[in-house]
Amino acid sequence: MRFFLEFSYAGTHYHGWQRQPNALSVQEVMEEALSTLLNKETLLVAAGRTDTGVHARQMFAHFDFNSNEGEEQNLVYQLNQFLPDDLVIHSLKAVKPDAHARFDAISRTYEYHISKGKTAFENHLHYQMNKPLDFELMNAAAQILLEYEDFECFSKSKTDVKTFFCNISYAKWTNSEKGYTFTITANRFLRNMVRAIVGTLMEIGLKKKTLEDLHQIIASKKRSEAGYSVPAKGLFLTKIEYPNKIFL
Repeated sequence: MRFFLEFSYAGTHYHGWQRQPNALSVQEVMEEALSTLLNKETLLVAAGRTDTGVHARQMFAHFDFNSNEGEEQNLVYQLNQFLPDDLVIHSLKAVKPDAHARFDAISRTYEYHISKGKTAFENHLHYQMNKPLDFELMNAAAQILLEYEDFECFSKSKTDVKTFFCNISYAKWTNSEKGYTFTITANRFLRNMVRAIVGTLMEIGLKKKTLEDLHQIIASKKRSEAGYSVPAKGLFLTKIEYPNKIFL
C-alpha cells in the first residue's frame, strides 16, 4: 500500500530535504529511521525540496509498505521516538496506489518571517531588519505578482526546469509589533523564488526600488535585475494542499 507521511522540521541543522553526498539532509534521517523500523530499505518521495536552512511546518512524502491493521498509528509513535527533536511526524494516511506527494499537490504556501529588531530568542527562525519598511508599499508590490505567470527573474541561475511559469494565487504582508510576515501561495515554486521575491519587495519597502521597477524586473526575466535573496532561516513551508480523491 502507498501512504502519505505528514511531518514538520526545523531546517537549521539540515542541508535541505534532498539527500546530499557529504552533508546531512532531512531525507537521509527520515529514510534511515523508516528503513530501520520497517526492516527494509524504504525510500521517500517528498512534495518538494526545501533548501539548506529552510523550515517546514507541513511537509508530505509518500512511500510504500505492507501495513497490518492498526500498524500506521504505531509507526507514527515509533518514528517520533526514533527521530531527533527537530523532526516530528504528524500523521500517516493511506492513499491510492498512484498518488504522488509531489505531482498531486494542488498548492503550496510559504511564510517568511522578519523581526523588526534585535531579539534574544528565535534568531534562527527569522531575519532581522533594523530599518523601517514601508508596509503599504510592499503589499502593493505583492499584488503586482498576481498579474504575472513567468517568474524566471526570481529563479536561481542555471536551474534545470522546463518552465518558469507559476500560478500565484495569494501574496500578502502582515504587520505586527514584533515584525513582518510575508505569505505566498502558488501551484509551484522555482528554486530560491520566495527568498528572491522577499528580497525584492523589501528593497521596495526600503525605497530602493519602485513599483514600476517590479514590472520591469519581471519582464526582464533576468535574476540579476531582481533584489537580493534573503537568508533561508526566515522561510517556512507552511501548507500543502491535495485533492481529496487521492486519499482512501
